[in-house]
Amino acid sequence: MQAAIAIECPYQIEPLDGVEGSLPLIIRATDDPDPGRLCLWLRMNESWVHEQLVEYGALLFRDFDIENAADFERVARAIDDELKNDYMGTSPRDARSEYVFSASELPGYYPIPQHCEMSFTADPPRRLFFCCFEEPARDSGETPLADFRRVLQDIDRDVLERLYEGGLRIIRNYGAPGRKSFDLWQLKPWDEMFATTDPAAVEKRCRQEGFEPTWTGGGGLRLVSTQPVVRKHPVTGEPVWFNHLTTFHLSAAFGEYRRIFKLRSSLRYWALWRFARFMVWARRHLHSADEQAMHVTYEDGREISDVDVEAVREAVWRHMVITPWQRGDVLAIENFSVSHGRLPYAGCRDIAVCWA
Repeated sequence: MQAAIAIECPYQIEPLDGVEGSLPLIIRATDDPDPGRLCLWLRMNESWVHEQLVEYGALLFRDFDIENAADFERVARAIDDELKNDYMGTSPRDARSEYVFSASELPGYYPIPQHCEMSFTADPPRRLFFCCFEEPARDSGETPLADFRRVLQDIDRDVLERLYEGGLRIIRNYGAPGRKSFDLWQLKPWDEMFATTDPAAVEKRCRQEGFEPTWTGGGGLRLVSTQPVVRKHPVTGEPVWFNHLTTFHLSAAFGEYRRIFKLRSSLRYWALWRFARFMVWARRHLHSADEQAMHVTYEDGREISDVDVEAVREAVWRHMVITPWQRGDVLAIENFSVSHGRLPYAGCRDIAVCWA
């Protein structure tokens, strides 16, 4: 049951496609698109907004005059004023302000699988905010969402039992500061993530986050950590699929491109699918699990079968919601229940992000 709105609502509020319970819940400007008025309304209805975030998992604010990073940050702070700017993830990002960043500087052709932001860290963000400053071409570059509460319920029980029992071991290999790499799989240099070139400071932060650091040849850094497959929602206590298995597993690009080709058949996506399949085969033969740029095994180092990872990925895709971006959109996500990702695109696309 929805909580009552504290003051008269000047906006149109409805779930996606008018289906009750479908995410995201859309809050649309009608007569007055002023972001300042929106911020006031959000603060006056703080309890209602937070309850809707928990229930739906995502709110989409549309048709408001959100023109720059300052406007975006104001709206985000009206929902959650405790924004953060320390980023322990893998995507390269450019700062737009102290707390607003580009969503990802990965090449547009690369898909970003569904994930809850920084699920592998000691203190993941509770909320995530995106803003569209320039929308991509039609049928491309969307930020799909998936309710990971429902995904958990949909994963094959035998697969889930194996993952429960085995636990997850995450491997990430970061490049050396200042060293360029022509390896498409190579992660950004480790100094970009830790904002320092001091190894002692890096090791201290790793201890705080639960990462095991190993300095590798050529000045690189390997981070190994473990995480369970499920986390309880901090408000409702519901179990949520909350991990980076399908994002960091070596098969991620191949698995995503196969489904993207099915969704949007084109020679480009077919070629990327086949190329990714070959590259995964080659990397498995040339590098051990710990040498991969990103990979996930069981906690004891055993490989998780591609069949089981595909079963999870299939459940995720069954629950994905794809909503085209419009300029000025602001998307607020409950990170402990709803995932996000990125479909490939070509041409222009400008999406910013901040988190709390």
